[in-house]
Amino acid sequence: MAQQETDQSVNDEFIVDTEDCEERETAHRERGTSRPITVVGNPVLHKECKDVTEFDDDLARLIDDMFASQRTAEGVGLAANQIGVDLKVFVYDCMDDEGVRHVGHVCNPVLEELPAGRRILDDSNEGCLSVPTAYAPLARPDYAVVRGQDMKGNPIAVQGTGYFARCLQHETDHLYGYLYIDRLSKRDRKDALRQMAEGTPRYPVVPND
Repeated sequence: MAQQETDQSVNDEFIVDTEDCEERETAHRERGTSRPITVVGNPVLHKECKDVTEFDDDLARLIDDMFASQRTAEGVGLAANQIGVDLKVFVYDCMDDEGVRHVGHVCNPVLEELPAGRRILDDSNEGCLSVPTAYAPLARPDYAVVRGQDMKGNPIAVQGTGYFARCLQHETDHLYGYLYIDRLSKRDRKDALRQMAEGTPRYPVVPND
């Protein structure tokens, strides 16, 4: 997810992703190698990714590369298919609306269905590293819970509010073959693609042949 200019109490059910953020992100990034970003039209972005079944050194290296790639692109979230890898894993380094930084990763994420009473929509602008230089308002719930596994295969749950909730929903969408522009009206999608065509990415991208 591209960067742009909680009312839930802490619960032992959720991982703590707000501690030692700088140290953890730096360690991942320095071990990793930055890769170019795939953009809309690349087939890997438009289909559901494969489940992660091997929680091994290769997965750990992929997560390191994703953090490195995310930093190069100045993003707040990155899904594996955005660097051309067909696996259900995303990483994030994202502030919530209260200015709290969250850093982590999720394998095989599943977005929890919210009860009607928790579905308060926020129609802020959204962007995507795979649709560079384009932004559009998109209504999403301002609270999200994602369940999945960590890089060792342990079950985890992540919760987010505000902008971080948007990030969790956005990255989970990626792994099931959806870009944020797929949720826009035809008119708004066309406008986002126009913005992309007229802009110049600030990071390396993979051209669609």
